[in-house]
Amino acid sequence: MFASFRLTALTALLCCGFIFSAQAATDTPGQFAEQQVRHIATYFPGRMSGSPAELMAADYLKQQFTSLGFQTNTRQFNTGYDWHDADGKARWHKLTATSVIAARTGSEPQEILIVAHLDTWTPQNSSQANQNMGGLRLQGVDDNASGLGVMLELAEKLSKKPLHYGVRFVALSAGEVGLHGMDDYVARMSNKEKKNTLLVIDLNSLITGDHLYFNSGLNTPRAVRKQTSERALYLAREFGISAASHQLNRKDYPGINAFDKAGFPLMDVTASNWALGAKDGTQQRSRTHHFPDGTTRHQTERDNLAYLDRWLPGRITLRTRDSVKVLLPLLSELTNPKV
Repeated sequence: MFASFRLTALTALLCCGFIFSAQAATDTPGQFAEQQVRHIATYFPGRMSGSPAELMAADYLKQQFTSLGFQTNTRQFNTGYDWHDADGKARWHKLTATSVIAARTGSEPQEILIVAHLDTWTPQNSSQANQNMGGLRLQGVDDNASGLGVMLELAEKLSKKPLHYGVRFVALSAGEVGLHGMDDYVARMSNKEKKNTLLVIDLNSLITGDHLYFNSGLNTPRAVRKQTSERALYLAREFGISAASHQLNRKDYPGINAFDKAGFPLMDVTASNWALGAKDGTQQRSRTHHFPDGTTRHQTERDNLAYLDRWLPGRITLRTRDSVKVLLPLLSELTNPKV
């Protein structure tokens, strides 16, 4: 049962006057998610931590979750980053980031945490700014309107189901490298919240990578991987979806995922360019997400709807559909395990 694997683990729209309603969702997997991806990218570009666009996006997400019946609030925290001038001098740039937290309790106190970072890339030196990396015009379709859109459809579907274990959705600000939003969230979790968190699912950049991956955390026990990442991979293959699973290691990130480091069971969902050579996906190359012409993400002129629809026609529809088709039945199983 799902309860036993956690025990084993422990022991071992306001903006633009438009708001999607729950009735706007359809029974077609991924359709509502795609609508949300396109809406967020179009109306909230430049969602840098601490920016007005981030505040407006956070308010929009809060209204969406509230309309679905979730207990919803925003959480602000202070953070910042070093801005490096062309002469090499660094200046500390302070900011206040805003996250959105939405929860629905189950009949038991335990819950599953679904996370997707809200912010888009913030340029951190003049070279990045000159290369149009991040900034006010970045739509951030792949990184990470895709995760937010899938999150909202999962919330919409789960809002209609009775739950044995609860769900908590977190649209997390300061999720990009160096801003430490995830670290702040983990640090502010109470002992009760930590104890009752059965699993963390991190949704990040679901569009442009070559394959859809359901990865397990570095510190996630084998028994948990079997019921999460391996089960997701099985469901994907049942649906004819090209997918793989990889156990994360210290080479995959600049630093270990904060939830993973804290010992929470983790499933990282992303589209990546890991090579599929081995059956379990363990032979990998760089985790960097590449666009059709070989350039990397965060580029304002590339991570946008017009570019992706031209060079990867149908990909946004495909990936939102495939992500929901796998994650919804998986979450239905995990929140209502068979006794």
